Amino acid sequence: MTVRTHVEDPILQMRSITKRFPGVVALSDVSLTVQRGEIHAICGENGAGKSTLMKVLSGVYPAGSYDGEILLEGEPVSFSGINDSEARGIVIIHQELALVPHLSVAENIFLGNEQSTAGVINWHETNVKAVELMERVGLRENPVTPVGTLGVGKQQLIEIAKALSKNVRLLILDEPTAALNDDDSEHLLGLIRDLREEGVTCIIISHKLGEIAAVADSTTVIRDGSTIETLDMHDGSTPEQTTARIIRGMVGRDVEHMYPEREVEIGEEIFRIEDWHVTHPTQPDRVVVDGASLYVRAGEVVGIAGLMGAGRTELAMSVFGRSWGREITGTVSMHGKPVQIRDVSDAIEHGIAYVSEDRKQYGLNLIEDVRRNVTAAGLKKLAPAGWVNANEEIAVAERYRSSLNIKSPSVLSVVEKLSGGNQQKVVLSKWLYTEPELLILDEPTRGIDVGAKFEIYSIINELAAAGKAILVISSELPEVLGLCDRIYTLSVGRITGEVDAAEATQEGLMELMTKETDR
Repeated sequence: MTVRTHVEDPILQMRSITKRFPGVVALSDVSLTVQRGEIHAICGENGAGKSTLMKVLSGVYPAGSYDGEILLEGEPVSFSGINDSEARGIVIIHQELALVPHLSVAENIFLGNEQSTAGVINWHETNVKAVELMERVGLRENPVTPVGTLGVGKQQLIEIAKALSKNVRLLILDEPTAALNDDDSEHLLGLIRDLREEGVTCIIISHKLGEIAAVADSTTVIRDGSTIETLDMHDGSTPEQTTARIIRGMVGRDVEHMYPEREVEIGEEIFRIEDWHVTHPTQPDRVVVDGASLYVRAGEVVGIAGLMGAGRTELAMSVFGRSWGREITGTVSMHGKPVQIRDVSDAIEHGIAYVSEDRKQYGLNLIEDVRRNVTAAGLKKLAPAGWVNANEEIAVAERYRSSLNIKSPSVLSVVEKLSGGNQQKVVLSKWLYTEPELLILDEPTRGIDVGAKFEIYSIINELAAAGKAILVISSELPEVLGLCDRIYTLSVGRITGEVDAAEATQEGLMELMTKETDR
């Protein structure tokens, strides 16, 4: 870790910020000081007030809608909107990227800031300047390429290039690596370091404490809408000590064990696949899952570890009612007997449930309430005569809201308004209501904070204790090791190893995950 010594030179001071919504105090007397030229991280559980504070700073919540004051380079400022803050060099990049997929890279970079004379856009100048900005962020693409054809990692770089086009001095990134793979994340973090050396101050909101330890100079912890403390990340503490202190500040207690303990009682085999083959849905000559065989027993949590592109999600979705892939062959057995699963309805009928890695696109109806989401997959149980029993539907949703500790005002609350951790609990509730014997969890804690992760882990343990078979797919090796009893490794569509978690190490798993196959 490079040690940086700071001279006190705050570019930003937010003093006693209080922001209220009807019936809720989102921020209570929050203060934040950011030094010029530093990378300043903000940590906190979902709903702690991190994004709200940044929306106050950037003018999304305009002056007059909150109490307190903001000083930029020692001067009091008040912003009535995004344009005001951007004019002063403050640019925010939200977790949900604000790009227009059908427009080109260059058009997106200069959207709202067009290179024009007398109302006429100079396309040559637009493209030339776009290339210059793309080079600064390490993006090598044709400037006329439609943004929608590029991956999320490249789109994130386009957002930063867009910020640089506005002469950014204070760049705010909200969960910048949440949807990125390891390579794209590392490139982005390297770019943030480079921007720091160029004099751009960065504020990062992130749940990934390892990344924060790697890049941040200071970290402010927010809990329940209040500032807890600001840490100097170069005070000589080890990364483990710093991470533990951040977690303690976030959740208000020491987390001695990231993963709750449980007594493992493994029963009979519930689920097995043998010689499972899947080809790509649009590229019939591309084999994505090649001869995979695995099994899961009652009360057992089994992990699947693999790098991006290994075929983990494709394997899970193809098993879950052939919802991904084509030319799917192999056998599925439940309790030792082969079963035919032709579609998702068959999968549910045979006691298989799948919690997608993308809860917003595949797991939830965001504009519907908790009640409708919880009962969606098991609606037949509420409509024996073809009509849904509305009272029973509310009772079912209330039962899961209570048992899984879903924090929402009521079961009639719209799911879109809930935090990521509570949304994940709603997805789990939906599938638990189908009473599955095998629960496949694909990245079950992606994008949620450490406190909510612990709750999800506890729910998984309770399900295992109740005799469910659990199959967990995760990109985080510590999570696989801390949660699972047995682990399969996957590389380029093939299972390359099976190890007991008690005997496994991250290094050993990585070796198996990168093992070359003869295909």
